[in-house]
Amino acid sequence: MVINQIDASTKFEDGVVITIDKPYKWTSFDVIRKIQSLLRYKLGYKKIKVGHAGTLDPLATGLLIVCIGKATKQIESLQAEEKEYVANVRFGATTPCFDLEKPIDAEFPFEHINADAINAVIPSFTGDIDQVPPLFSAKMVDGVRAYELAREGSDMELKPNRITINELTLLRYDAPVADFLVRCSKGTYIRSLARDLGQALDSGAHLVGLRRTASGSFRADDAYSMEKIENIFEELKQSKI
Repeated sequence: MVINQIDASTKFEDGVVITIDKPYKWTSFDVIRKIQSLLRYKLGYKKIKVGHAGTLDPLATGLLIVCIGKATKQIESLQAEEKEYVANVRFGATTPCFDLEKPIDAEFPFEHINADAINAVIPSFTGDIDQVPPLFSAKMVDGVRAYELAREGSDMELKPNRITINELTLLRYDAPVADFLVRCSKGTYIRSLARDLGQALDSGAHLVGLRRTASGSFRADDAYSMEKIENIFEELKQSKI
């Protein structure tokens, strides 16, 4: 299995893992579809499996692990690895989806919040905790995606999931925005964490920025940009002419 080392000798069907720095406003599937297109039109792979190990929301950036060919068999184990994020949380306002995809729907006082107050509630969000996913999510509810129910106007609350937050560190607080380092298990919704932090501090909150910096041993610092990946595939195409 090749990891982030692609050259003219690479046999993608045998299994390749590459890491991508997902651009802002791209869906995870946009990345997969683009790589499938590059494999097809640059290198002639008509049918080859491509998948990712852990969805990133469109407004998030950072590490996306992409598995190609036989490496798709590793997706489940790669998804299970601990994730690391830098999250930007704005206190004093909420949105229906807990991030910037929807406009603010309510405002709350935040003047009473300071770094000491934030640090005081952090211990209640570490370790094994129950977390309610956002209704605007891809969770399945009776065979229907939760976000489809949300778009239809449903205000139902999803069942909580058991997750683990190994580390939650306040990096900076410049009211009303706090920056956090989060290390957590698979299935953690950082948008829900933002909501819950707001509630714990007698306010409201939503996510205004999110970057996945690591997953298992993979780091965003070592990931390819989409531009770099396109250039690599073009170089591979030219080497075969």
